[in-house]
Amino acid sequence: MRVLIKGAGVAGLTLAHELAARGVEVEVAETAAGPGGGASWFAGGMLAPWCEAESAPETVVTLGRGAAGWWDSALPGHVVRNGTLVVAPPRDTAELSRFATRTTGFKWLEADDIAALEPALAERFRKALFFRGEAHLDPRRAMASLNAKLTAMGVRFHFGADADHPRSGFDHVVDCTGASAIGRTPELRGVRGEMLVLETAEIALSRPVRLLHPRIPLYIVPRGDNRFTIGATMIESDDPGPISARSLMELLNAAYALHPAFGEARLVETGAGVRPAYPDNLPRWTRDRDIVRLNGFYRHGFLLAPSLAGALAAEINGAQLDNSETSPPRPYPAWANPDQPLQIRASR
Repeated sequence: MRVLIKGAGVAGLTLAHELAARGVEVEVAETAAGPGGGASWFAGGMLAPWCEAESAPETVVTLGRGAAGWWDSALPGHVVRNGTLVVAPPRDTAELSRFATRTTGFKWLEADDIAALEPALAERFRKALFFRGEAHLDPRRAMASLNAKLTAMGVRFHFGADADHPRSGFDHVVDCTGASAIGRTPELRGVRGEMLVLETAEIALSRPVRLLHPRIPLYIVPRGDNRFTIGATMIESDDPGPISARSLMELLNAAYALHPAFGEARLVETGAGVRPAYPDNLPRWTRDRDIVRLNGFYRHGFLLAPSLAGALAAEINGAQLDNSETSPPRPYPAWANPDQPLQIRASR
């Protein structure tokens, strides 16, 4: 069996891995010069299903809790399992309590506990939530490593390919082109996310920290080499242009609120990506004539791509893709170990 995947973002790469691991011959066509174009390049890389439950449906927790295990298995050494710390300024303590009522899998921390976990934040916050079971990775490093692994597995990549890369000779074509499919895929919309990278040796963090803020919930992810990814906005727009002045100021102000050392940091990068999303903000695959479209990961690409890729690869490898309105429940991959079966919609 031969499958062509269009797009080498996180969705395309994880699907290529799942198919290649099943012995399927895979080729990947990408218009960019390398892997990780589009929103995947600007992702935070947080594998944090329990935190995401604050604003996402339970499906995100169900599908995402095996993500760290998948990435650990696919790319040993890339996943950092130090959990997630959630804090709020003293004036916004009510936001922390609200966050707690909408999530699970956390432990309340007092000031001394926070200082022991993250010494740089000592005496800055009185209370926090610690999600011990969560993890993170560096998206750009992960995609580069996955590209290299897939090449070694025999997957052929065509970078700088035309958008209409030849499709003849393939049993299936899967479109994983993300935001570029907006306007061609019904109901798919764009949600703009902006981020920046700061560099400072004056603060060290061991895990992602989320700062709850009434206007802009902030995350800070340590990247090593004294660098930190700061993000991210969620603006209903498909404008891929540079970060706005307002967003830049709000992200910098929020970072300063977490720790004043960020006020003296070097601003080494800013970026904006358009996240593709369906009305329910959940990913799905759909059939469009002879093409299967895997899309709609919203802000959960690295978290949910393994589950969707595994389920779709099983469908393709079993030749079970048909024109039915809804696919039946499929078993989870062994690494997910869930309490209930996988529910994925597949429609014409």
